[in-house]
Parts: sequence; structure tokens; C-alpha cells
Amino acid sequence: MALLSVAEALERVLAHAAPLPAEETPLTDAYGRVLAADLKALRTQPPADVSAMDGYAVRALDVANVPVQLRVVGEVAAGRPFAQPVGSGEAARIFTGGVLPEGADTIVIQEHTKREGDRVEVEKSSARGRHIRAKGLDFKAGDTLLSAGHRLTARDLALAAGMNHPRVPVHRRPKVAVLATGDELVPPGTAPAPGQIVSSNTFALAALARAEGAEVEDLGIVRDQLDATVAAVRRAREHGVDVLLTSGGASVGDYDLVQAAFAAEGMALSFWKLALRPGRPLMHGRLGPIHVLGVPGNPVSAFVCAFLFLVPLIRRLAGRSDLGPPAESALLGCDLPENDERADYLRAILKQSADGSVATAFPVQDSSMMAPLAKADCLLVREPFAPLAKAGSRCTIIKLEH
Repeated sequence: MALLSVAEALERVLAHAAPLPAEETPLTDAYGRVLAADLKALRTQPPADVSAMDGYAVRALDVANVPVQLRVVGEVAAGRPFAQPVGSGEAARIFTGGVLPEGADTIVIQEHTKREGDRVEVEKSSARGRHIRAKGLDFKAGDTLLSAGHRLTARDLALAAGMNHPRVPVHRRPKVAVLATGDELVPPGTAPAPGQIVSSNTFALAALARAEGAEVEDLGIVRDQLDATVAAVRRAREHGVDVLLTSGGASVGDYDLVQAAFAAEGMALSFWKLALRPGRPLMHGRLGPIHVLGVPGNPVSAFVCAFLFLVPLIRRLAGRSDLGPPAESALLGCDLPENDERADYLRAILKQSADGSVATAFPVQDSSMMAPLAKADCLLVREPFAPLAKAGSRCTIIKLEH
């Protein structure tokens, strides 16, 4: 099977991925999720004319000529309206958020008054409508304020609550199962025997998935045995996951049994070789409704493949339209040799200069090295057959989160 480009591979990964069905969820669980339907206001905000300041609700005609004394006939606090109208020569003490009493048409702020008993002296006039938030100033019942396909922010949650929605329709969270394979792997905290290594990929892969809003199930470590690998695949199917992500064992060595296990379960293989470094042996296929991604076992390869393919897949399933991390331009901080037929995603650090961001690739890019990956600020992208590049020239980067 010929090597696919990164763009062609991503197109195949997303080809049969569609936003998951809608579900009603409480606002407390809606942050970062995507609306599956338009959201209309169920109420008008504010529901009546209300005061924007602490002061006195009066008739503008009564305070046109100042100073003037008015009789205080009542008090209006937020949530406690004053039932009587304000007549000529009268005022009602009012606080921010209080409903404007009938008859009043302006607010005199308290700084422009002097109060003595049931009398208030107004020292500065106030035009009609001053310091009043009119009914429906923010929105009206029936207004569509949040549209389907919109990813909810913290500000949107406040708006939805103000619209009187305790629950909202959003696309279901993708369910991702993560499976590590290899006789050599042991959990962290274990003393590795000769030839063994500590399993690390699952933690990065699961964190990437959770950061994108997915529910993650860790299927643990499976030994290099076909029966055990098939059993793990069946567990994922039984749990109804949307994505099964395997780490290691996707190549064609004698102990790389992931492909064989998926084939035994009837997976339709899409590809398993990419023009990508790190990450050439990336497997993709469909197992019924399950999207299957098999990333390499080397930690950097596993992370880069998940970053480039798992993240967009989860976002598509979650209903998002911003699928991939955006590419940016930077200045190259070091010379780079010409490239071969594979696209390179080099770990690099970013520094700021007077001319902009400068990306400098780590001198050693071995795909087993986790320390440079943790220190990296970005991936520096080199296209296939890119010519020699000199320091100071423009380059393309994709930033990594810190």
C-alpha cells in the first residue's frame, strides 16, 4: 500500500465521521460542547423597565427645575416592586434592578439628592429615560441568541441561563477507548524487569482526548497475543465506544498483532502507512460504527499521530467545525537540511524576537525521546521534499498547549 500524505489520510479519517446525536444536558455539563439546535430566549430581559442605578424614581417634569423637594411615597428594591404609582410631586426610593413604578419616567441618582425623613431634595435634573434599562433592552422572548453548531463558552452559559434554559441540546460527547499493546510494557510505579519499559503513551493519549471533551475508557495493557488483543477489541465494541485508539503493534512485525486482531473482527482497513515522520505506521479503519486509529508505540510518534488525527476526529464527532489546530508562520531559528518523501513534524521551541516568533528545532528528533516533547512549544512542519532551509527564513508551525 503506497504512502498517503497527511492531508489525504486526514480526509479518509474524517470521511465517515459525522456529529454524534443530540442529547439534553444541564448547563453545568454544557461548557465547551456544541449546540445541536438553535436556542431561543424563553423570556424577555429585562422583563420590565428597571433602574440602572441607586436613587429615586420620579417624573421628569417634576425635576425639570431644581432644586425641588418631593415627597417619598415608597421604596423599590430588586425583586420587590412598588405597587402604587408615583404621582406629581412624588418620588420612590429605588435601588439598582428595581422595577420602575408606574408614573415615574426617570431616575435621579442618589448623589444628586438630599434626604430628610419623607422628603427628598433633588439638586440636579434628570431627563426622561435617564438611568433606566428599558424592557427587552438585552433580548426579547423568541429571539434566537445561540445557533446550532456553536461551541458554548462560559459567556454563552450565562446567556443561556438568562434565557431561562436549565438544559440545552448538545451533541453527545464522543466515547474513546485507549488500548496499549506490548509484552514489554508495565504500569508506572512498577519496577521494570530486564527488557521492559514503563507504559506512558496511554496517559498522553487519554489527556488529549479528554481535553477535547471526550469520555475516555482505559482498556489497559494487552500482551502480544492474538487472543488477548481480540478480546480487548471485543470489550471496546461491547462498551459502545465511538473511537478505539490503540498504541503499538500496528506495524507488520511478528509481534505486531493489532491489525490481525482487527481483521479477525471484520475491520475495513483504510490505510496503515503515511508519508509522515514521526508516525509512518499509522493504522485507520472502521469496525462497524467504531472509528479505529492505531498509532505507533514510540511516544513521540503516538502523540504526533493523535494530535494530527485523533483531535480532528473527536472534534468532528462532537459537532465542531474548527477541526485542526491552526498552522502559523514563524522564523526558522536554525538551518534545516532538505527533506525526503515524508512530511516532518519536528519538536521545536519558540522564542520571541523583534521580528516575531522564532522556532528552533531540537537537534535530536528521535521518536522515543519524551523529554524534548514535553519541553516543545510547537511542531515545526516540513513538507515532503522541502529544500534546504536557512535560519531566518519563514517556516510553518503548529503550537502545542502548555
